[in-house]
Amino acid sequence: MASFADDRAEIEDLQARYLFALDWQDPDGYASTFAEEGVLDWAGGIVRGREAIREECKGMRTYFSGRGKGEEPTRPPRLRHFITNITVKVEGDKAWSRSFWFEIDNDTRLRTPYVGGYGHYEDELRRVDGTWLFTFRKIWNECMEDRAAEYVNPVTQMG
Repeated sequence: MASFADDRAEIEDLQARYLFALDWQDPDGYASTFAEEGVLDWAGGIVRGREAIREECKGMRTYFSGRGKGEEPTRPPRLRHFITNITVKVEGDKAWSRSFWFEIDNDTRLRTPYVGGYGHYEDELRRVDGTWLFTFRKIWNECMEDRAAEYVNPVTQMG
């Protein structure tokens, strides 16, 4: 039986693999972080099931590309997401996590980096065949009116 430290390390690794797949636009890697029946609730809508999440990730390249912002530079923009303040609660093969995220963009003409967005994740996870996967991930974004979080500490709402 895994210890809490082992479970936490595996969950944090899952969260990191999710972000690398997102930023490198790897639909297979992105979808692999979700259970078959996983749900992604993000600015683009609610997506249900691993295959639908894979297809959604394919469309994220356009969503995050920053096209139409003026003079096109000589190289494509980069977007990098970071996660911090990770809280984890584990009960057997179920877990919940809350964490902050922020993104660094460089979609300006000179590729000058800036903080492009921030918010928090609300995750539900399940251990499937010994591997932690997201069953539900809600992405709150404080830069978007309809995705801004309620003024309630989300950690008190876990599990």
